[in-house]
Order: sequence, then structure tokens, then C-alpha cells
Amino acid sequence: MPRSAPKPEPAPPSISDAEWVVMREFWARGEATSAEVIESLAETQAWKPPTVQTLITRLAKKGALSFTRHGREYRYRPAVREEACVHEASRSFVDRVFGGRLAPLLSCFVEREKLTKAEIAELKRILDEGGTE
Repeated sequence: MPRSAPKPEPAPPSISDAEWVVMREFWARGEATSAEVIESLAETQAWKPPTVQTLITRLAKKGALSFTRHGREYRYRPAVREEACVHEASRSFVDRVFGGRLAPLLSCFVEREKLTKAEIAELKRILDEGGTE
């Protein structure tokens, strides 16, 4: 019997800055209840519990989180990989701000930021290994 191809990963949804904070918590934990995330974020955010719950609900509706119900409790887990979301957000930023061109983005940072020798070496390595047209 032929094997079916693996399901393609869903395209990452667009998520807001506040939703990024919540998603980072789920990416770090792997799985959690909303109460666990609310408690954890109370240490770093001045958000009320209903705010965090609203963000979790939005992320689930967008498909960024999946969940299972255990009695009255919902356990949430990331439905998209962090790397995929980072790539999508980066691509969107480059498209909006730099017209899709990477050279002006790099130029902006290299000309205005003080880079260490290690950072410069890392950038050179990445560029050397990067794709060419």
C-alpha cells in the first residue's frame, strides 16, 4: 500500500506583538493551560487574566495554537513552528519596509550599529553560505 505524503505545514498566521509574547510562552513550554500561561506572564506583563485568555483564544482561532479538552480544562500547544513564524514575520517586514530587498536592510544595520568582530564574521559566513542567483 503506498504511503501518503506528509501533510504540508500550514502557513504561519500573522500575529500581533502581544500574541508573540504569548506564543513564545507556548513555544518554550510545548503545552500548557491558559492558567499556567497567565501565571507565568504575570511575572513579566501587566496584563489581566482576561487579556491573556483573549490572546490565547485569538491564537487558537488563527490556527497558531491547537488544543485538547480534558474535562473543563483546555491544554494548548503550538500548531506552528517558531522558526516558520519568525521567517514569515521577517519576510513581511522586509517586504513592507525595504520593498523586499535584503541589501538595504543589512546596510541599515551595518551602517548604524556597532558590530563586534564576531558578529561581522558571522554575517560574512552567512553571506558566503547563502544562496546565489
